[in-house]
Amino acid sequence: MQFWIIQTLNSLAFGGLLFLLASGFSLIFGLMRLANLAHGAFFMLGAYLGAAAIRSIPGLDLWSAALLAGFSVAAAGGLLERLVLRRLGSNPLGQVLVTLGISFIIADACLMLWGGDPIPMPAPDYLRRPILFAGIAFPAYRFAVVACAIVAALGLYLLLERTRIGAMIRAGVDDMDMARAIGIPVSKLFTAVFCLGAGIAGAGGVLGGPILSAYPGLDADMLPLALIVVILGGVGSLLGAFVGSFIIGFIYTFGTALLPDLAYVILFLPMIVVIAFRPQGLFGRLRA
Repeated sequence: MQFWIIQTLNSLAFGGLLFLLASGFSLIFGLMRLANLAHGAFFMLGAYLGAAAIRSIPGLDLWSAALLAGFSVAAAGGLLERLVLRRLGSNPLGQVLVTLGISFIIADACLMLWGGDPIPMPAPDYLRRPILFAGIAFPAYRFAVVACAIVAALGLYLLLERTRIGAMIRAGVDDMDMARAIGIPVSKLFTAVFCLGAGIAGAGGVLGGPILSAYPGLDADMLPLALIVVILGGVGSLLGAFVGSFIIGFIYTFGTALLPDLAYVILFLPMIVVIAFRPQGLFGRLRA
């Protein structure tokens, strides 16, 4: 019984961390139709920047490091979108190749700057004490990650569905020419969306540091999971990204623990089934 409770709690924590990665990817891919394969590298870059900031700035806590890394990665993402990806707006294959190349560049730069050893990040002092759940001690920080994912989901929902900026973004996605004709700055909004998605990934990398650490190959480990989440939940669906993240979190955690030799088979099966029977995903919408 203890095994099932611990793995369930681990699944929730990993699902929350996946949402912090996949929500930004879903935002960029769903709204801009831009397959940003550098998104996992943004997550890894945020983790390294956060670890470096905590080590070099006395008294800096994890939350401040996450904000700092998030803003830094958002700025880098904005430059990438404005200077490179915008010129490839009608060339999806070019976008894929460029973002894949950027991910390799970021990975090699991180390896050169910080070396090949994993860099652990400490959780805040007040979250290091375990919480007793059903008589089992479980790290309090992992519950905090789930709370962060819920707060991020609510914030993104309110931004996209309950604000004027969100309405303009949706209008630009549905009919870009008409949105521009009525004075909506579509290009600036799409840059802001790209920055937001990249920034969430960068901050998520820092928040995942006490669980995963910062290490070479983190981008390659996390990006496929984000892709599966987006495909399973539905491209551009925030609810789909949220539900899909926890589904994949459970499948990945229990699959690795129970059937390690078949972990990836179990992980990719839901995606295959969804693509076969519901190509738009669990919560996605078919586009005309």
